Amino acid sequence: MTISIEDFFALRKTLPVVDVRSEGEFQSGHIAGAINIPILNNQERVLVGTDYKQKGQLEAIKTGFRLVGPRLLDIINEAEKATDAKELLVHCWRGGMRSNNFCQFVGMAGIKTHSLKGGYKTYRQKALESFAKPLKLVLLTGCTGSGKSEILRALRANGEQVLDLETLASHKGSVFGGLFMNPQPSTEQFQNNLFESILQLNPNKPVWVEDESIAIGQIFLPREFWLQMNKSPLVQLQVDKEVRVKRLVEEYGKANRDEFLSIMSRIVKRLGGQHFNTAKQKLLEGDMVAVMHTLLTYYDKAYLHGIEKRKERIKRIVEWDGGGVDNIAGKLTT
Repeated sequence: MTISIEDFFALRKTLPVVDVRSEGEFQSGHIAGAINIPILNNQERVLVGTDYKQKGQLEAIKTGFRLVGPRLLDIINEAEKATDAKELLVHCWRGGMRSNNFCQFVGMAGIKTHSLKGGYKTYRQKALESFAKPLKLVLLTGCTGSGKSEILRALRANGEQVLDLETLASHKGSVFGGLFMNPQPSTEQFQNNLFESILQLNPNKPVWVEDESIAIGQIFLPREFWLQMNKSPLVQLQVDKEVRVKRLVEEYGKANRDEFLSIMSRIVKRLGGQHFNTAKQKLLEGDMVAVMHTLLTYYDKAYLHGIEKRKERIKRIVEWDGGGVDNIAGKLTT
């Protein structure tokens, strides 16, 4: 049975989702929580596609059945593992032959299926449309080391709506933002995860989000969402430099020295040769406090230059001494 995207969203609350695309397609981007049971794996998909181009649709279909045949039992077994209730949601790329064949195969094993009309392509269209829908964004901004991510977590714990872009991107935004983080997802997967977070929001209530550039590591924010951020009000944190240095030392002080130096080398031009050499020497001496002081010379200058151009959007400035994150979170919402 084919179902709409709206019914799909309702049913997935109780039913598993099976993505029958190849493992490569799945890795590039997939619906959160979906289980990948490929009808055609990466190599098989290439063979079928080649036959389609060179010999036509009928020969491609025959090739597909020839390749799938030996794996049919494994496919059915995987489908049975995915559901205790003998019922699944299924999709391929466009809701075509792959999902139809999967549904027929597992149907013979007594598994009821619901195939998403339009497939993953329909889901992606919904995701992209969501980024243009208006949200009451409030951007939390402040110099590097101000504890914005920690405060956002406290705001969420206090019941506020939060979009944690850095967690979704698995990156903290700065050139050092990948340290101690898991590998970043693809931009497509990041967008899917952002979409899933947006689905949970009440658009009539404020949504806190960290002030970010359009790029977070190797990931780019959706353009429409980025444009919304650029029009949203800012709440600025004022945190003493010594407090920020201490926080940064606690966060990055245990980083591998060679890895830290390699990353720091990427910003030699922006940092300036003299500042870079000073920071490098202090790093080799194990003086991370001095390293962070030097790095903040660059980061603070860049931040203050950027915030000056957006000062008309600053609705509130809140001072924080770095202690009592729950207190500052409460202060921001009163």
